[in-house]
Amino acid sequence: MASKRDYYDILGIGRSASKDEIKSAYRKLAKQYHPDVNKETGAEEKFKEVNEAYGVLSDDEKRAAYNRFGHAAFQGGAGASDFTGFSVDDIFEQFFSGFGGTRTSQRRGPKRGADLRYDLNITFDEAVHGVKKEIEISRAETCTTCHGNGAEPGTTPVRCTTCRGAGEVRQTRQTFLGAMVNVTTCPTCRGTGETISTPCHTCKGRGQVRNKRKLEVNIPPGVDSGTQIRLSSEGEPGSSGGPNGNLYVVVNVLPHSVFRRRGDDVWLEFGINIADATLGAEVMVPTIDSEEKLKVPAGTQPGTIFPMRNKGVQHLQRNGRGDQFVVVTVNIPTALTKDQKKLFQELSHTLSGGAANENQKKSFLDTLADFFGD
Repeated sequence: MASKRDYYDILGIGRSASKDEIKSAYRKLAKQYHPDVNKETGAEEKFKEVNEAYGVLSDDEKRAAYNRFGHAAFQGGAGASDFTGFSVDDIFEQFFSGFGGTRTSQRRGPKRGADLRYDLNITFDEAVHGVKKEIEISRAETCTTCHGNGAEPGTTPVRCTTCRGAGEVRQTRQTFLGAMVNVTTCPTCRGTGETISTPCHTCKGRGQVRNKRKLEVNIPPGVDSGTQIRLSSEGEPGSSGGPNGNLYVVVNVLPHSVFRRRGDDVWLEFGINIADATLGAEVMVPTIDSEEKLKVPAGTQPGTIFPMRNKGVQHLQRNGRGDQFVVVTVNIPTALTKDQKKLFQELSHTLSGGAANENQKKSFLDTLADFFGD
């Protein structure tokens, strides 16, 4: 088998061509070789070749794969083989409808139903530990009275007399490009090929009714805002025997009063008293699971970060967990007894620099920014 030509050579463009340049080159060649216009031998094959090249180079992901691996990127059913079912009439209509005619193809085969979206708010704790939620959605469903055909039980749809069951009406017109066939959806049956004399009393002939449905959603541990959970076949129903669409539950995690999350790591601002910061201590700090002991060494300064390994959020698609980072703040007392004031005054005179402290307390957000270099 002869090797395929380079897609860039087929369109006559450079490898750095922009999308507009690719589109322009395609329009010119597709018009030149379209079978309805060019009757020369080999024109149809050239048109298919141009169509295949455009299908790859106009798609960013396929173009990147082709640039890296060439035609080998699409061996085994991907890439170029995706275009075997691509309608040249659809392409011709898209680009040349302004040249005196249109061609559309109304297919009456099975059609997949539309996808639905549901936005779900959950708490921080529910996100890190996982939870089951019940939601209620409104969606179209196949009418159980007429089983989706739209006709009253005991009656049946009849073949449309306008299009004779084709679902489309064709008109031939002459243009400067030659004979052009204009195909439009049948206005009588709206593309179904059938008409209903006695509509179903439940769905009024639509074949579908709108119902509310309760569904249970399993939220796995580790989700974050923007995570999408797919419920297969829970979307709108398909037509002509096509499958249902899917329902996508989009998660939004509400903020926590104590913890802050960055990826799968958890950050906590934790205050200790001035004595513990100076002398050192063991303190109990909260984590997303329980309380854990943390050793604070003597002389700890405000803004010091202590990592707690594997105390963060569970990774969503792999084993392991993130870490927790504890940012220490020092609580300065605002109300002292007479004895406490005396002790602090005595202590102040023994410290170099008196009460001045060069290490000013950093805010929690400043500490985060320093840590991540933002």
